Amino acid sequence: RPVLLLMSPATYRAGAFMAAADALGIDAISIVDTPDALRSPRTGRYAVSFGDLRQATDEIVAIAREVRASAVLAVDDSATELAALVNAALGLPHNRPESATAARDKLVMRSLMHAGGARTPAFRAVPAQLDPHSVADSLLYPSVVKPLRLSGSRGVIRVDDPPSFVAAFQRVVAILESEGVEPATAMVLIEEYLPGDEVALEGLLTAGELTVLALFDKPDPLVGPFFEETIYITPSRLPDATQAEIVEATRVAALALGLREGPIHAELRVNQQGAWLIEVAGRSIGGLCSTILTFGAGMSLEEMILRHATGMEIGTTERSGGAVGVMMIPIPRSGIFRGVTGISEAAAVEGITGIEITARVNYPIQALPEGASYLGFIFARGDTPGSVEQALRDSHARLRIRIDALAPIAGARPVPLIARR
Repeated sequence: RPVLLLMSPATYRAGAFMAAADALGIDAISIVDTPDALRSPRTGRYAVSFGDLRQATDEIVAIAREVRASAVLAVDDSATELAALVNAALGLPHNRPESATAARDKLVMRSLMHAGGARTPAFRAVPAQLDPHSVADSLLYPSVVKPLRLSGSRGVIRVDDPPSFVAAFQRVVAILESEGVEPATAMVLIEEYLPGDEVALEGLLTAGELTVLALFDKPDPLVGPFFEETIYITPSRLPDATQAEIVEATRVAALALGLREGPIHAELRVNQQGAWLIEVAGRSIGGLCSTILTFGAGMSLEEMILRHATGMEIGTTERSGGAVGVMMIPIPRSGIFRGVTGISEAAAVEGITGIEITARVNYPIQALPEGASYLGFIFARGDTPGSVEQALRDSHARLRIRIDALAPIAGARPVPLIARR
C-alpha cells in the first residue's frame, strides 16, 4: 500500500525517502506544497497548497483514500501539522495536531514545555508592531530574539544590550515581512540566552516511548550573534551520565508537547545546571545530514522511518559504521554564489566520504540570519569522533568559496546590522 510523502518543493530529503521506499518495495507518492496560483492540470493532483490547512487536509485525505495509503509522512517542517491532521482523519497512528503545531511554533512549544516540567529558558513574546525601545531597558542580557515559526536558525539573534536588541528586533520583523507575514499579527519571541555546549538528538517515538537513534555533538561554539550550525558528530563524546540526562530531558519535552509517534529531532544546550531544551521537532534531521546514519546491516534513517510508519519489522536500531560526521558548509556572506574550487583537494582528505555543493551557481545566496538554505555538505567517517572532526575541518579549509557582492538597489531601505563580537 502506498505511502504519501508531504514535502516542500525546496526539501533536501525527497531523494533519500524515495530511494528508501524503492529499496523496501513501497510505492511512495510525493505530494508537493504548490501555491494555488501555480497549480494547473499539468501539475496534477499531487500538487497541493499547504497554506490552507483545512482545504489541504481534505484534498490529501481524498488522495489517501483513493490510493489506500498505509501512512502519511511529513518529510520536512513545512508539513508536520498537515500530516498530523491527515493521519487523524484517516485513523492512522499520529501525533495530535496540537502537538505538531507546538513542535513548529516556538511560543506554543515553550509554553507547553514549561507547563510539562521540561527545562527551558525563560521567555516572553511581544507583538512585531511593538516599538522595541519600549522594552529594551527592561530585558535581562544577554537574550535571544527569534521568530516563532522559521527553522534552521533563521532570524535567531543574540543581543547583549538595548541598542543591539532594537536592531535585532527590527531585523527579525524585516525577515517576517519578507516571508509575507503581516506585522499586525506577528509575534517575536525573546528568550534567556543559555551558555553551554549544544547537542542534537535523533529519536523515534512509538506510542510515546522514545528510542534514541543518534546523539550528535556540535563542536563549534554557538555563542552568537547568529547561530549557524556547522559540524555534527556522533557518537557523542560527553560523559555517559550527561548523555543520559539529555535523553531524559528530551523524553520529558516530547511528553510535554504530546508527541507520540514517528521521528523527532531535538536541540539542547548542556551546562553546569543540566540539559536545556532549545526545541523539539516532529520530523527527522534536516538537510542531507541523515546520509551519514546507517543502522544494522546498512539500513538508512529514511528506511527506518518508513518501516516504522508502515508497521514493517525494524530489527535493530543500533547505529553502525563507527564515528561519523557532517559539516553544513558555512555561508561566509550574502551575495551571488559563483562556485567552489578546491573540491578535489578537499575530498582527498583522509576520512572524507563525500562533498556535495547544493547552492545554485550564479544565484543569490544569503548568510544568517536571513538565509534559509545551505551552501553544501561535507561528510566524514573515522575511528574516533576526534578524527572525524579534524577531517571535516581540514577538508573545509581546502575549499575556496566565491560569493560576489550584490549591487545595491536604488531606493532600498537598509537593514540594520549587528556587529559580530
